[in-house]
Amino acid sequence: MSETLRGAGLEAGAGPGEWMFSAQATFSGVDVPLRLGAQSWGTLNAARDNAVLVCHYYTGTMRAAGTNPDGTPGWWAALIGPGLPLDTDRFFVICMNTPSNVQARDSGIVTTGPDTPHPDGETWGPRFPDWDFGDLHAIQLGLMRALSVARWHAVAGPSLGGLQALQWAARTPELAPRVAAVAASPHVGPALRDAFTPLLRQVAQVGGLNEALRVITFFGLGADGLETLFRDADLGAYLAARSGTASLPHILDIARLVGTHDLAGVTPHPEMFAHWAASGLRLLTVNIAGDQFFPAAEMRGFAQASAAAGVNHTHLEFASGQGHLGCVNDTAAFAAQMHALLNAPATPVLAATGAADSPLSGV
Repeated sequence: MSETLRGAGLEAGAGPGEWMFSAQATFSGVDVPLRLGAQSWGTLNAARDNAVLVCHYYTGTMRAAGTNPDGTPGWWAALIGPGLPLDTDRFFVICMNTPSNVQARDSGIVTTGPDTPHPDGETWGPRFPDWDFGDLHAIQLGLMRALSVARWHAVAGPSLGGLQALQWAARTPELAPRVAAVAASPHVGPALRDAFTPLLRQVAQVGGLNEALRVITFFGLGADGLETLFRDADLGAYLAARSGTASLPHILDIARLVGTHDLAGVTPHPEMFAHWAASGLRLLTVNIAGDQFFPAAEMRGFAQASAAAGVNHTHLEFASGQGHLGCVNDTAAFAAQMHALLNAPATPVLAATGAADSPLSGV
C-alpha cells in the first residue's frame, strides 16, 4: 500500500482532453516523482457527479476512445462516445496511464517506471521500487481528488483494467458505486501464476522484447485468434511494429503487479460481500470462454457467492474468436449490460469523502 502520495495535481495538456497528473509518491520506502498522462472525453458537470474512471489493459494506454495518432480508433471507442454506453454527452470519462505503462517508448505516452528517467538523469532501471494495487488505487484516488470529485459515477475496465476496477470495489466501494470488470478475476489463478508469467520471464531473458510480445500475443488471442488475424498476415512484422513503442522492463513490471492481485487479500470475501450489499454497490463482471489469462470459472463461482450474499452482481459470459482480446474487440457482446450499469441508480452520497479543493473548476 502506498505510504504517501503528496502534492497530487492535474494540469491541462496541449490537446483537447489531454491531462498530466503529477505527485510525489513513496513506493516500498523509495520516493518517486510520478508523471502520468491522461485523456478525457465529455464534460465534468457542475455537480461533479458524472465522472467515470476507465482503466486500461496490460499493454493499453490512456487512449481508450477517440482516434489514435495513427488514425485507428481507441481501444474502447465502441463503448465511449456520444450515445454509446459510456455516453460522453452525459459522462466525463477519463483514463490515465499506470506507472510502468508498457508503451513507454511512444513519445505521446507519459508514464513513470524502470525505463524512464530517474531524478539523477539516468533511467530508473532495477532501482525502480515495487508497487502494488494499493499504490495504484491511491494514485487514482489522487486523480479523483484533483478533479474535486466526491466519488466516481463508475469505474470500468478490461483485463488489467478490470482488476483495477475490482480493486476499487474491494477497497472503497462507497467511492465507486458502479463497477464493471471485463475479462478479469477475483484472484490470479494458475494460468497466469504458473504458466504465463514464468514463461514470459524466461522468454524475455532469452529472446528479449520481440519474443515477450510473441508470448503476450499468443496468450491474448489464442490459437483461433491467431488463425483469424494472421492467416494471411505477417506476425513477425506485427511484433516488430509493436516493439517500436513497448518497453521490456515495463512489460515485466506489470506482470509482477498482476501477480499480486487477490481481492481476498484486501478483505475476506464474506466481509467484502456484506460491505458491498450494505453500500449498494452495483457490480458487472464479464468473462470470455476460452480466455487463456482469466478462465471464466474463476469469476463464475465468485459471482454466484456474491449474488447469494445480496450483492447486486450481474455476471455475463460470452465466446469470442479472439479469446481474451474479445474484451476490447468484441464489445458488442456486453455493451447492453454496460449501458444498464451506467444508467442504474446508485445509493445517495453519504459524505463528500475524497473530494478536495482543486483549481480545475473549468474541467
